[in-house]
Formats: sequence, structure tokens, C-alpha cells
Amino acid sequence: MILGLTRSWSLIGYLITAVLLLPLLALIVQATQPDEAVFTHLFDTVLPTYIYNSLLLMLLVGFGSLVIAIPAAWFVARCEFPGRRYFQWLLLLPLAMPAYIVAYVYTDMLDYAGPVQRAMRTWFEWQTPQDYYFPAIRSIGGAAIMLSLVLFPYIYLLARTAFMEQSSHLLHASRVMGCGPWRSFWRLALPMARPALAVGVALVAMETAADFATVSYFAVPTLTTAVYDTWLGYGSLTAAAKLSAIMLLVVFSMVGVERFARRKQQLFQKQSRLNEADRYHLAPTKAWAAWSYCMGLLVVSFILPFAVLCAYAVDYFSESWDDRFWQYSINSLYIAAIVSFICVAFAVVLMFVRRVSPRPSDKLASRLSSTGYALPGTVLAIGVLVPLTYADFAINDLMTWFGAKGPGLLFTGSVFALIFAFCVRFVAIAIGSLESSYKRISPSLDMASITLGQSPRQLLRSVHLPLLRKGMFAGALLVFIESMKELPAALLLRPIGFENLATYVFQFVSDEKLEHGALAAIVIVLVGLVPLIYLNRSLEQSR
Repeated sequence: MILGLTRSWSLIGYLITAVLLLPLLALIVQATQPDEAVFTHLFDTVLPTYIYNSLLLMLLVGFGSLVIAIPAAWFVARCEFPGRRYFQWLLLLPLAMPAYIVAYVYTDMLDYAGPVQRAMRTWFEWQTPQDYYFPAIRSIGGAAIMLSLVLFPYIYLLARTAFMEQSSHLLHASRVMGCGPWRSFWRLALPMARPALAVGVALVAMETAADFATVSYFAVPTLTTAVYDTWLGYGSLTAAAKLSAIMLLVVFSMVGVERFARRKQQLFQKQSRLNEADRYHLAPTKAWAAWSYCMGLLVVSFILPFAVLCAYAVDYFSESWDDRFWQYSINSLYIAAIVSFICVAFAVVLMFVRRVSPRPSDKLASRLSSTGYALPGTVLAIGVLVPLTYADFAINDLMTWFGAKGPGLLFTGSVFALIFAFCVRFVAIAIGSLESSYKRISPSLDMASITLGQSPRQLLRSVHLPLLRKGMFAGALLVFIESMKELPAALLLRPIGFENLATYVFQFVSDEKLEHGALAAIVIVLVGLVPLIYLNRSLEQSR
């Protein structure tokens, strides 16, 4: 720590934190404003249904993802079977696939007019829907399955890491005491992995609460769609802010419940390096079953939807390869590039202040700046609209008072609002990446630099930045990819006539014409694969 840190660095850190917290504070203030007509109408009619569906969907997706991910994580971490080395990173690929694309593909396949039901009617000579029962894909259960297929890698990754870090001596001791592989897993390995599983379920629940496209496509009314419909349908920013505050309460309550449930849990174990001898060498039949499970999960969650996209892109290539595709790709690229640069710059300043300052308030600034990542896209959009709308009106009123013509919607009518929202939401990713890199820089380097008479600015430029290049690149890359994929905030905050790849693809999904947007969807998926490959390489190097 540098006691001589100039006050200007702290002030810059406080200013960045205040800007990043502005949407959350504005949302809370706006939610306290009176708007009895619209919100009372929603409260008396559909709000209980919105809340019930949101909680039920989070519960179903969390449970479904947990059930899917745990066997795959155990097979890959603790069992030896053909293809295990490849499945440990292949099972991360579904994260690159947007859930609404998976939902469209399976709806097209499983709906009444889809190939599956047509084949069943042909084989069994059924004539009408009354002749047989087929579960409705456009339901809350169908939405839960689609989201589980995309979000289970969160739990899989954390569970796999937890299983691999568990001491092999404990598992060997359980075998000596007469526990077979199943009892060792159920009574020892699974309870020890509970903290990681709880964090994974919490992440999945927050992602489910933030999802808009899938539930909108399946016509499942949730709080996310309620915020969107209230703002665009009723035109009530205050009612939308009240619904957003309820969403925040739900999300933070789930996180609080998860932490409260394991507040007294303590786990102490000696970690040991996992080698080939520590894994269970499965018999041929069981090895085939493990391979089949992992392969089947990979096929239904990634390979099949991606293959369908590729087939669509080939068949409709001439319709997709046009000027709009290039223009929207450029829009996505330059927005993502600007956001990644700003987020990394903010993260560098915040983490530098946190590194060199002894004051607790300076250290708290970087932590508060990361809260935006917990805000769902629709909630964040309302939080951004509130202060920027007031700013636009204030500037125009001021210009009118001076007798000049106002600039119009300077902030909310341009890409500024979109960039601001993305920075608030994704700066936490850059902060996390730089925090990991800063832990590898020895404090003795800071002390040596100060001894040589360098100022804080010289320390940052000459010592920290060269050593942080890898972390800065990783943070910029992750922010870039997330900005390319973000949909709810883009739908609400985009200027009139502005589209990016995410909104472009979603419009085709909403119109049941994904075939025409398949090429753009493939670009989103391929770009999303980049951080997954980087993540897997980082995990392998750390091991």
C-alpha cells in the first residue's frame, strides 16, 4: 500500500463508482414515485402471475441444470472413460448458444407441425390432436428445459472444479471403510461440493431471472417481460421502475437465502493433485454409459441447434448475405469495442486505487462498481433511462431558456444510452479479470518503485500496466463477447433505426423466420466460443 497516494486518484475512483451506481440509485428513486393507476392495475390483475411464474421458472431451471450438470461433472472429474479429455471443454460450448435460438430450433422440431409429431402421426396413423398426447413446448416447462440446456455449464464448471480439488485421500478412506463409488459420491463428494453447487445454482437463477427472449418467445409472462411491456405498452416509466425494484428484490433475496443457508457451514480439506490413478476406471459397459450421457447432453444442447443453424444459413445464404447483415455486424463490433475499452479503463483505475490505497472506502469503490452485473438487462435499461431522460429534458430546457434550439434527445436518442448500460453491466467482468492479475504482482515491486521516487501515475504506467496486459486482454475479450450477445438492454435502449446482430436475430425469431437470420446467429455463436476456448486453456494452464 502506498500511503502517499494522491487524492486525485481516489476522487477519480469515487466518480467512476458514482457513475456506475447511478442507474441503480435512479431506479430506486423512481420506484418510490407515485403512479397509482398503472401499477395498481397491474397489482390487481397480472402482477401475482408474473411473480409466481418468475419464481417457478427460476426453481425449475435451477433444479434442471443441477440434475443435468452433476453427473457430467462427476464423470469428467473423477472417472476415466473414452473422450473424457474432450468432454471437459466440449460441455462448456452450450454457453455460447443463446437460449432463444435453442428454443426456436426445438419449437420448430417439436411443435404440432414439426417433423417429430408429423412422423408420429404417420407411424401410428393418428389423424387429429385428440388421438394422442404430446406435451406443449410453448409452456413454462418448455422454457425451463430450454434454459437448462443452455445454463447448466455454469454449474458443471464449478462442480467439476470442486470435484477435482477434493482430496483423493478422503475418497480412498471411504473406499477402505466399505463405501462403493456410488456411496462415496453421495455421502462424501457431493456434500463437500455443496458450496460450489450453491453458487452455480445462484448464477443460473440470476441468469433465468434476467432472460427475456426465451420467455417472450414462449409467451410465458414473467417480471422481465412485465417491465418491457409496461414501458413500451403503458408508457409508464415509474410503473416499470416499480416492477424492476421487485425483480431486484427477488434476485437479491435468492442470493441472501443461499448465503444464509450455508452461513455455518465450514469445510476444511487438504487438496491433492489429481492424477490418472485417482480416477475410477470404468468397466466397458459403464464407460459406454458415461460417454453416451456426455455425448447426448452435448448433442441436444449444442450440436443439434448449431447444425440446424448451419443448414438454415446454407439454404438462405443469398437472403442473409446483404447490406443489412454487414451494417448490423459493424454496429455490434464498434459498440462492443467501445464498451470493452471503457470497461477495462474503469477497471484499471478502480483496481489500482484498491491496490495502493489503505483507505477502506477506496477499496469499497471497486466492489460497489461491480453490482451492475446483478441487474437484469430490462431492469438496467429502466435504470439508465431514468437519469438520461432527466438529463435530456434539463439540457433542452436550459437551451430554451437561453433562447437557443435544444439538441433533442442527446443521450436517450443515441447509442450513448446503449454504451452506458453495457458499461454498467459488464465492468464487473473486467474488474474480476484484473483482480486475478493483480494477485500475481508482488507488493515488493510497488515498494521498490516508490523507493526509486516514482509517482503513482508512473507506477501504474511503468510497472502495473505491462504486467496486467494479459488480464486486460482477457477482460476486454470477455466484455466484448458479452456486449455482442446482450439483448434485453439493446431492445429497450437502441436508437430508432439502429440494430445490432442480437436484435436483428431476435426479430426473425419473433416473426418465426430464424432461417433468414441464421447467418447472423452463427456469427454470435462463433464469437461466443472465443472466451470459452480461452477459459479452458486458462484452466488447463492453472492445473
